[in-house]
Amino acid sequence: MASFDDREKGFESKYKLDEELRFKAMARRNKLLGLWAADLMGITGADADEYAKEVVKSDFEKPGDEDVLEKVHGDLVAKGIETSEHIVRKHMDDLMGTAVAQIEAGE
Repeated sequence: MASFDDREKGFESKYKLDEELRFKAMARRNKLLGLWAADLMGITGADADEYAKEVVKSDFEKPGDEDVLEKVHGDLVAKGIETSEHIVRKHMDDLMGTAVAQIEAGE
């Protein structure tokens, strides 16, 4: 019986670690997306960092990625930058891999 309990605790621990990694990776991805969009909009330095923080915060408005996508795409369009939701979503997908790699590397 102890072996079953140990296995169950192991699965629970792994699930918790996986969820923590997923949360960190999503936040990192959103920050990187915000910095990418800031660069496109000509925002630099501390203002770019502040914009990236706004993008990270926007993820808490609705479940899923739609809130982040809407914010970044809407901000880019408002600045007159020709883009599409597809392009922004592609960058989101690409940056998720970068975010995971950075977290795994301890950055």
